[in-house]
Amino acid sequence: MPGSRSTPPAGATPPSGPRAALQALLDGAEGGTLRRALWLDAVDQLLRPHLPPVLAAHARLANVRGDKLVFVVDGPVWHAKLRLATQELVDAARSVGLDVAGLTVRTTSQPLRPIPPAATTAPPMSAAGQSGLAAALALLRSDAPDMSEQRAGGNRKPGRRGT
Repeated sequence: MPGSRSTPPAGATPPSGPRAALQALLDGAEGGTLRRALWLDAVDQLLRPHLPPVLAAHARLANVRGDKLVFVVDGPVWHAKLRLATQELVDAARSVGLDVAGLTVRTTSQPLRPIPPAATTAPPMSAAGQSGLAAALALLRSDAPDMSEQRAGGNRKPGRRGT
């Protein structure tokens, strides 16, 4: 086709990389949702130091709806502990410029942060466990006599107990 190019005109270099992709998302139709998510994450980071340290790992700011902070926790015990910290969180939110008067807490059965893959793998096997497993595999792979015959008395003389 005349006039069409597969490369941009000279002097116009297209942006590339993660920043360009993020900027394209922010400028697009979904930009408002993404900006809101980034803002909520920033507010969560501002309020997190005001949570008791034990609770901070189990609670996350999910929304600011009207004059309420909406938090999500990953268990009923954290729900109760967060309710006890309501006034501190409301005061902290007001100190960063939010006009809030209360707190809503939702409980989820899912962990708030993904569990890292290293935590889900089995711990390494000890040397004794490895040697025992190797010995068991060697017995299974060898042409050793069937152990069930020996236990059932296949090689014993009548009238005597096996040891």
